[in-house]
Amino acid sequence: MELQMNLKTTPLHSQSEKLGAKFAPFGGWDMPISYSGIIDEHNWTRKSACLFDICHMGEFIISGAGAGDALNKIVTMNIEEIPVKACRYGFMLNENGGIIDDLIVYKIDNNKFMMVVNAATKDIDLTNLKKHLPEDISLEDISDKTAKIDLQGPLSRDILKEIISADIEKLTYYTFSYFDVLGENSIVSRTGYTGELGYEIYISAGKAVELWDTLLKDKRVKPGGLGARDTLRLEMSYPLYGHELDNSTSPLEAGLGIFVDLDKEFIGKDVLVKQKEEGLLKRLVCFKVDSRRAPRNGYKILSGDKEIGVVSSGSFSPSLKRGIGMGYVEADYRTAGTKVTLGDGRVKIKAEIIKRPFYKEGSLRK
Repeated sequence: MELQMNLKTTPLHSQSEKLGAKFAPFGGWDMPISYSGIIDEHNWTRKSACLFDICHMGEFIISGAGAGDALNKIVTMNIEEIPVKACRYGFMLNENGGIIDDLIVYKIDNNKFMMVVNAATKDIDLTNLKKHLPEDISLEDISDKTAKIDLQGPLSRDILKEIISADIEKLTYYTFSYFDVLGENSIVSRTGYTGELGYEIYISAGKAVELWDTLLKDKRVKPGGLGARDTLRLEMSYPLYGHELDNSTSPLEAGLGIFVDLDKEFIGKDVLVKQKEEGLLKRLVCFKVDSRRAPRNGYKILSGDKEIGVVSSGSFSPSLKRGIGMGYVEADYRTAGTKVTLGDGRVKIKAEIIKRPFYKEGSLRK
């Protein structure tokens, strides 16, 4: 009970309680794990639209003359190449090339940016930015006054066109704009983490309950919890901080080099260049199980009797009707088609390494 009392809650906690949500600790927050059940919410997201409470995420505003240049030296993506009203996924790294956090940067204008970060690493991210940004660059933490509510699913565009504006249709993948949402000038972006068409709405914390209730009045919308978010992202082979990503793992080891621009300078670049030249010792792989058995985080990955790695994420896939997962293995064993065994000494599960992603039929870019 003491742990529960110390957990933070989002502005939508009471609404989730009314809907019968099951809660569990996550990154210092008391988060809704499921409402109607993980598989039901997962399948509803794939065919209609689910509403997710993401108010726990962190948001920073970085602004001032030269803000783009300053930020460019801290993150791995090239800030200068981002068009205004577009956003990009990337990383903040430590001096050893390890991932402090994976994040999204929104380019509001040439001298103003919003950075969206993971809840569990928000304070570390803020400290890192304060350390490396020049004093004349403004850094504002707007997390506590900002609510983030996400609508994900193939019908999300049609729903938001009716509730917010028909101009939602103009948003292309990884762009955003300002819309009148319940009388507020709010950012709505189109990124997503489920493999389906999806939108993120940033509104003041005081308006969160009204927006949540308004969206749920549409019969095409159901609330979704952390459990469905995890199975949905896993089917797309998307990494999760604390599982696939951490401060001792580089983006190259995670197979995410596409989000790293080695043609510019940034913290940790030298280590990544060295890894690329000398070769990687470990690599993130995806694997499928020939049954419904779900591999678990921490299971060993074996080739014959040799331990070659460890499972970082695993679950039953509602879409594929089989167990799936990701994990790190010695680089020589990363080839698709490699047969492996997953387990903890008591459990043994046969699996095969495959190319990512698991699920290929989503509406993400439609």
